[in-house]
Amino acid sequence: MPSILNQWKQKIVAFAGGLGAPGLFLISFLDSSVLTFPVVNDLLLIELSIHHPAKMPLYAGMAMLGSVLGCVLLFYIAEKGGEALFHKHAGDRAPAIRNWVVKNGFGGMLIAALLPPPTPFKVFVVAAGVFEVPLASFASAIALARLVRYFGIGYLAIRYGREAMPYLVHHKSTVTAFLILVALVSYLLSRVILRHRPSSEAAARKQNSQ
Repeated sequence: MPSILNQWKQKIVAFAGGLGAPGLFLISFLDSSVLTFPVVNDLLLIELSIHHPAKMPLYAGMAMLGSVLGCVLLFYIAEKGGEALFHKHAGDRAPAIRNWVVKNGFGGMLIAALLPPPTPFKVFVVAAGVFEVPLASFASAIALARLVRYFGIGYLAIRYGREAMPYLVHHKSTVTAFLILVALVSYLLSRVILRHRPSSEAAARKQNSQ
């Protein structure tokens, strides 16, 4: 059975590789949901960005969208599957992962989504569905994390070419810390901007009083 699955996965990768941006969306969606394609989406993003640098934002955006939708699908599967599904996949790490997801919410999912392999990220997604993390908060965290990750990889592909992946591997800790910092700064800036934005009701009252 594993060999048959691997054969199908190889066929999917070969098929997706010839599609360009839609193929990158497909691989990212499947990798984040029902299958696993270790670093395939990263390698495909690098390859496409090298050959078509001007399209890098499109490739990064499609990878982000596919990953977010794949995570949302897994979130719903976990929500229906119940806590037993989570414990089956989390094992001895279940209590720590549950506490991390429940206590940290958006920030917890954001950091988990940016941590490099072998972090079991799908277990965090399953935990979010099982323990009822708000979907909007969950999806927003994944979207921000994937935005930072894939645009960062796309930038490195344009700058370093095929050396981008070895660069990521050799500087894994530094790159991860930088991505987390960028994501957190982006999140904090958005909170500051929204906090100082007048609500629609306040704006309406102000307009009526004039």
